Amino acid sequence: MISRLSDLIWPPRSLLSDAIVDRPGVIEAELWSELRFLAEPQCACCGFPLPEGANPGDFCGACSARKPAYATARAALAYDDHARRLVLDLKRGGRRDGLPVFAKWMASAAADALAKADFVAPVPMHWTRLAVRSFNQAAWLAQGLARAGGKPWKPGALRRVKRRKSQAGLSASERRRNVGGAIKAWGRHEGKTILVVDDVFTTGATLEACARALRKAGAAEVHAVTLARVVRPIDISI
Repeated sequence: MISRLSDLIWPPRSLLSDAIVDRPGVIEAELWSELRFLAEPQCACCGFPLPEGANPGDFCGACSARKPAYATARAALAYDDHARRLVLDLKRGGRRDGLPVFAKWMASAAADALAKADFVAPVPMHWTRLAVRSFNQAAWLAQGLARAGGKPWKPGALRRVKRRKSQAGLSASERRRNVGGAIKAWGRHEGKTILVVDDVFTTGATLEACARALRKAGAAEVHAVTLARVVRPIDISI
């Protein structure tokens, strides 16, 4: 009854437009068809799209040259204008009505990793930023994914112990330096398989730092999943 009254006062709107829809989390068919979901063939490690004809197990050039600390990284969507709107509405607008559907997309993208994960953990936010924003969108996504996959979630498994400047606008090497030493694991995670969650995979620097911290704390294997990932050169001001 309360939900119905709420819908009358604040009718649900499409995740990708201002159109009124029949229930939260809906996207119109014409916009849905424009979403670019990532699928095979992709790098067996980082999930970067590979050319048609690539073999299962192939690595992209970057992962062939330097294997990341995480075992696999996957993303539901390619980061384009539509994905950008979804991410920014969540990250900067605190819009939560899309979380159940985002969780389903991410669960599908990282199905193998989710199935064997002992728990799900979000990329952490420094407490000073959390105090200003009042929420961590990665924690929202991690909680939704854990619920979708029937897994525990541990929002405190990772801590951001140093506040660094925003990653927005930094190059890949600058992002790696900026996040270095800023993330630590909380407690020991001996022999655990852990799935780390974030909103966007841009250069992979943050997920790499999380994976290194968890492996240092005894994790046997670390995987990662994001709602979207950058798949072509763009302005990385996210």
